[in-house]
Amino acid sequence: MVNKNRMNRAAAAWAVAALVSVAVPASAAAAAETAAVPRIDLKVLVVDDGGSSIDAITAELRDTGVPYTRIELGSGNRPVINAGFLSDTVDGRPRAKFQGVVLPSENPFGEGSAEMAALAAYETAYGIRQVDAYTWAHPGVGLEYTDNGGYAGQLDGTRAAITPAGKAGPFGYLGGEVTFEDNSALIPESFGFMGQPRPGYTSYLDAPVGAGRASLLGEYVHDGRSELVVTFGYNQYQRQYRLLARGIVDWLTQGVHLGQGRNYFAVHVDDVFAPDARWNSELNCTPGDYACAGGEGKESTIRMTAADAQYAAQWQQAKGFKLDMVFNAGAGEEWKTENGGTDAMTAQLLADRAKYRWINHTYKHPFLGCVQNTATAPWSCAKNTQGATQWMSRAEIAAQIRDNHNWAVRKGISLDRTELVTGEHSGLKTLPQQPQDNPNLAGALADNGVRWIASDNSREPAQRGVGTALTVPRHPMNVYYNTGTNAEMADEYNWIYASRADGGSGICEDNPGTSTCLPEPLDPATGYLTYIVPQEARTALRHVLANDPRPHYVHQSNLAEDRTLYPVLDQVLDTYRTLYAANTPVVNQSQKDTGTELQRRAAWDKALAEGKVTAYRIGTTVTVKAPTGVLAPLTAPEGTRKQLLLGTAVYGAAYAGTRSAWTGPEVLQSAITLKLPS
Repeated sequence: MVNKNRMNRAAAAWAVAALVSVAVPASAAAAAETAAVPRIDLKVLVVDDGGSSIDAITAELRDTGVPYTRIELGSGNRPVINAGFLSDTVDGRPRAKFQGVVLPSENPFGEGSAEMAALAAYETAYGIRQVDAYTWAHPGVGLEYTDNGGYAGQLDGTRAAITPAGKAGPFGYLGGEVTFEDNSALIPESFGFMGQPRPGYTSYLDAPVGAGRASLLGEYVHDGRSELVVTFGYNQYQRQYRLLARGIVDWLTQGVHLGQGRNYFAVHVDDVFAPDARWNSELNCTPGDYACAGGEGKESTIRMTAADAQYAAQWQQAKGFKLDMVFNAGAGEEWKTENGGTDAMTAQLLADRAKYRWINHTYKHPFLGCVQNTATAPWSCAKNTQGATQWMSRAEIAAQIRDNHNWAVRKGISLDRTELVTGEHSGLKTLPQQPQDNPNLAGALADNGVRWIASDNSREPAQRGVGTALTVPRHPMNVYYNTGTNAEMADEYNWIYASRADGGSGICEDNPGTSTCLPEPLDPATGYLTYIVPQEARTALRHVLANDPRPHYVHQSNLAEDRTLYPVLDQVLDTYRTLYAANTPVVNQSQKDTGTELQRRAAWDKALAEGKVTAYRIGTTVTVKAPTGVLAPLTAPEGTRKQLLLGTAVYGAAYAGTRSAWTGPEVLQSAITLKLPS
């Protein structure tokens, strides 16, 4: 019989010998690897001269969650940028403290500066890239002077384009054309330089000059360094910059950075099933509103028809875009009772219920805050005999939420009971009359399992808590709830924005800091489509391009009669789809998902501000450590995999040519580890 114990002992001894035999060279190799492969911290250095271009890039870093250190160039208390400031050694490994450098120009420190020399040496040693936020065309940045086939001057309306190198590189998420804004013939909006590339310069964005083209943005490789050279001025709100911002950051960080961005657009249609009051062009107010003097007996309403409901479903399918129907079932039932007991519009919406997202808007749309005293102008909160504010009760608020939800369930509507939009965002504080939330609101939300309550972004742009719920700020669209036709929209717009001399209210004259008077009243027949629609679409698209997840809201009246909403949405969506490639779709998400996004951002920003995030790259391995329970936003190239306890998995979701996600450590792990493609 073979002695198995003797064979096992022999095998074990051989295995130990084998391990010992490779231990010495492995240790030497590890030490050599430590010395050769540096650690690159995932943070950006920004040298700020106070200019709009640096401010724009800083805003992109901040708003997408990319950590950065900002040095004020003109401050007497700022640190000196030298080798010790830029790098050191951690655990025997060289460390670069910044993965990218953003400068106002190619050398903001002056000729012969020791700080610029330190930066150049640092970038060369660690392979760190530099963005020149705004400079002029000259050989020092790889371009010919503008008098040699270039241009210097105003750029308003210039139709620039991403070059093939730009499409193959950091700007592959764009459709191709980048047109510089030209919103007013009276005000110059953009200035810059276009130059012909010299050896070492690769153009990513160019525009016509004479019979040829010249560069506005490109990469200059020289002396072992890489600079992204931008030769036009911009601010964080201009469309041409917003289109390029993502690519600038991806180029700077070589596609690996903390933070992530999406282009969000969701549209809430409030008051579905309910009628909305109509504007009166003779009274210049809305009859039915307590502040509309002389409106008694002149009330009129706007409400969708079955044909409007059919059109909404058809439009959604044609555009590939889903609307959120924010509904008041009880108000609809009242309308039905008052109008012969039938309601073809509601029947049509219910037949198409699976085509929409639905959000609870309370049963009858009452004001959920204090009891309103409309005998005063403006209204005020009613007081009891002891002088205390009178509030809608917890039971009444809870019933409004519960009854609307139960009606929807009976009708087969699928909705998330954690989401709520109160009528006029009531119950939440309403300045100046109601400076606090209804103290009964939080309890009523808890009674119904509400976790996400809509707020008005124009009043409260930041998310905050209401008991155990969190607010989800929404952008109001300037498509008025009390108008059903294009002419009514133009008429009310004229009343608000025309001067008194032109028949307007004069509000624009009384509040010059917040509004501008129209140079002349809009033509009621054409003004809505030619003036208001482009302006409102431009505003909405600016939100979409700014990584802003907050939804926009309108009203069911905007889907009725002249269907005033669709021209705005058509312009937003059609323009977007010409600007971006198919790999960068609009993200149309639910109220809950938006609330979650804002909640995660707040936690992440807090962790960064408190210095509780450690993130670095060593070769093809990325390591991120954040406080327990805080998810990290992380962007990496296609092909990146996340380390699991056993093996790896594809990391994140594909968007704009990269992969990104909110992510945390896997089970039994204390850090996030990504494996980058070789």
